[in-house]
Amino acid sequence: MPAPKKIAVVGATGRVGKQTVDILTKRGYDVVKISRSQGVDVVTGEGLAAALVGVDVIVDAASNPTPDQAEATEFFTASAENLQREGARAGVRQIVVVSIIGIDNFAGGYYAAKIEQERVHRAGSVPIKILRAAQFHEFLGIVIEWCTQGDVAYLPKMRTQPVEARAVAEVLADLAVDEQPLDKPWVEIAGPQAETLADVATALAANRGYPAKIEEVSADDPDQRLAATGALLPNAGAILAGPTYAEWLETEFPS
Repeated sequence: MPAPKKIAVVGATGRVGKQTVDILTKRGYDVVKISRSQGVDVVTGEGLAAALVGVDVIVDAASNPTPDQAEATEFFTASAENLQREGARAGVRQIVVVSIIGIDNFAGGYYAAKIEQERVHRAGSVPIKILRAAQFHEFLGIVIEWCTQGDVAYLPKMRTQPVEARAVAEVLADLAVDEQPLDKPWVEIAGPQAETLADVATALAANRGYPAKIEEVSADDPDQRLAATGALLPNAGAILAGPTYAEWLETEFPS
């Protein structure tokens, strides 16, 4: 199979998508940026067929930053269905999908929505590769804001191994360029160090001066227990890349 020459990146203005566009462009590939700001809506399908003309590979790095399960599920299922349908019509040879480590046993929220996204892509006719990533360094601030009331962040107990978006984008680019199928259901990528959400929140709060207090809370909920006991940590064989959260924070927001 010839190497891809034209690669579309969905979510091209997002944290990972923007980095993926930059990496692929620097490697010399013809990159199509797909985002609403480029006049393409993957949820409604508006402009998608035209954007995919001549495209060999799609990188699906679209995101919908909401904790609401119904809204996120609607977004991810509609976008996956449209990408599969229009990708097949355009002759796209593979789709590389960004997902999340450890989501199989989660019943609700954003994780359940991502499971549905994977399911729809697997049911489509265009072959897929899935890169399951740990939480992005860049996204942790938003998660903390969701949990903040006044000057206190009430954070659920969660173990994670956050990873820099650039490191994820490098692997996405590698997967997009190599059209050989994976020998396993997905590839995992995480940062080099396991943390708790409270640990990273404390570091971020100290760096930027808010929230004033971090409070770790427990909930009698199966998904919360999974997160607290390490279900979102990478498995053996995962790619470990990039800086730790503390190293990234010092680089991005030097004191």
